[in-house]
Amino acid sequence: MIPVLPHKQIESFLQQAVRAVLPGADVSAVLVRPCDPTFGDYQSNALMSVAKARKMNPRQLATDVVSKLEVSELCEKVEIAGAGFLNFRLKPEVLNATLQSAARGEHLFFGKTSQPRTFVVDFSSPNVAKPMHVGHIRSTGIGDSIQRILRLLGHQVVSDNHIGDWGTQFGKLLLGWKQILDRPALERDAIAELERLYKIINAECDATPSRLEEAKEELVKLQAGDLENMSIWQEMIRLSQVQFDTIYGRLGAKFDHALGESFYNPQLGGVVADLLSRGIARESEGAVGVFSDGSMPPKEDPFLVNRDGEWVADPALVRKSDGGFNYMTTDLATVDYRIKTWSPHEIVYVVDDRQSGHFKKLFLTFGRWQPVVTQRVKLVHVGFGKILGDDGKPFKTRSGDTVKLSDLLNEAEERAFQVVSEKSTELTEAQRREIARVIGLGAVKYADLLPNRQSDYIFNWDKMLAFSGNTAPYLQYAYARIKSIFRKAGDVSPQPSALSLSEPQELALAKHLLNFGLVLEAAAEDYRPNFICTYLYELAGHFTTFYENCPVLKPEAAEFKASRLQLCDLTARVLNQGLEVLGIEVVEQM
Repeated sequence: MIPVLPHKQIESFLQQAVRAVLPGADVSAVLVRPCDPTFGDYQSNALMSVAKARKMNPRQLATDVVSKLEVSELCEKVEIAGAGFLNFRLKPEVLNATLQSAARGEHLFFGKTSQPRTFVVDFSSPNVAKPMHVGHIRSTGIGDSIQRILRLLGHQVVSDNHIGDWGTQFGKLLLGWKQILDRPALERDAIAELERLYKIINAECDATPSRLEEAKEELVKLQAGDLENMSIWQEMIRLSQVQFDTIYGRLGAKFDHALGESFYNPQLGGVVADLLSRGIARESEGAVGVFSDGSMPPKEDPFLVNRDGEWVADPALVRKSDGGFNYMTTDLATVDYRIKTWSPHEIVYVVDDRQSGHFKKLFLTFGRWQPVVTQRVKLVHVGFGKILGDDGKPFKTRSGDTVKLSDLLNEAEERAFQVVSEKSTELTEAQRREIARVIGLGAVKYADLLPNRQSDYIFNWDKMLAFSGNTAPYLQYAYARIKSIFRKAGDVSPQPSALSLSEPQELALAKHLLNFGLVLEAAAEDYRPNFICTYLYELAGHFTTFYENCPVLKPEAAEFKASRLQLCDLTARVLNQGLEVLGIEVVEQM
């Protein structure tokens, strides 16, 4: 059953009123959103854009709509403000009824969508034979949170980890494996040994042309299906998958599929042949590329680049002059496969913003290749910024190397263990280790999800592990604090019918709880988990203010105890659910 929450009811009645005044109007953008409590509980500014499109007076349109709007059972008198804002203030009995239905488990202030869509979410995408590094935390955390939010709201999600398991680097790796492999080192730390092989052979190839030719020969043999090289390559993938599975297990990230680049190899020749036959791609200097079709202004055209004041071609290459294929070819085949296999409404790529030019070319090329398909499938690049050190430069180790993700997670847990050990000396080491695991990993994830994803952010251990401010430990502590209230209260079960709100701090907390679903929907719509971070931080703040001003367990508050315990329980449930969609665990004792 889909719960009918107050804001949804108001929205529905508002859309009906707009249709009554303007028959045939598109009301899909006529929405209500939370607003500054000074003005009410919800607000809609949609009538101003509706009026502007029709050259109407927005204030007069608002007046006409309100005359047709029947929400008296839900709200106090609707107020028209400014040029045409509508302000709604819920009646106390509606607020109470919504909280009670949540307390009974009928909803948690959100409902499953009535129009489920199918999303393919592409995220993480590490490379075989290389250690996962700090940069992978961004794509993995953001992508995993996006899939969690979409699933929670009732959408169908297919998550696919597009692993880098093909390409020129394997020629060098194969050469190194055959000639300088240290088998005991491989057994101790496979990824470190594979990384050592690559660095040595890569340096030799840069210095000696004949060495590069040897590596190319190994690659050609692999591409031709040579049994020995295929066997070694598959072993590299298996060893890499052990690393991937370990790190994803720690992060709690799961995938429905992990179809690497190699999966699409059989399709690449056909993709290029089809692009050529349709006149979308053409040969140039022995290579094949997709060029500008002149349909866009030069400044907006990704197939053009300005050099010395002149716009020149910057094609999307789909076949190199040596006959090899590249990322664009593979990505075109991947989009084609995903659409034919999973019939999605949207394909979402959670990839570094530095790849935005590639995705613009990819989406436009696919649109020219399969125009009918792209009318019903939306392709989205969800970009993100960089992780920086205190010096404002990309985050590195002290020696200047890339920070390995496993090392980062280990350090997070160890730092958290020191903090927990100082605060909770009465707990056993095993208990402190488990709490530190949850706090340390949660702190790293939350610090990454908190900023606007397209912003760079500075990595700071002290800030992310702090128990004050907008951090995961602060929110995890807020949850554990509520659980401790129930331990002190004894064997008491919250009673939904007991809710009675009168104090302003109670009302502020209750009304913030009601907005959880709206925030989830906004985060899903814009692919921005940081909306949830901000909401949860504000929720914890409202709870602190409530708890400090509205006694829950003190004898003088006996008549309010049941109601306030119910408010505590609802807050804990929303904190838990909100952190869960961010991929962050909670503990009941800290």
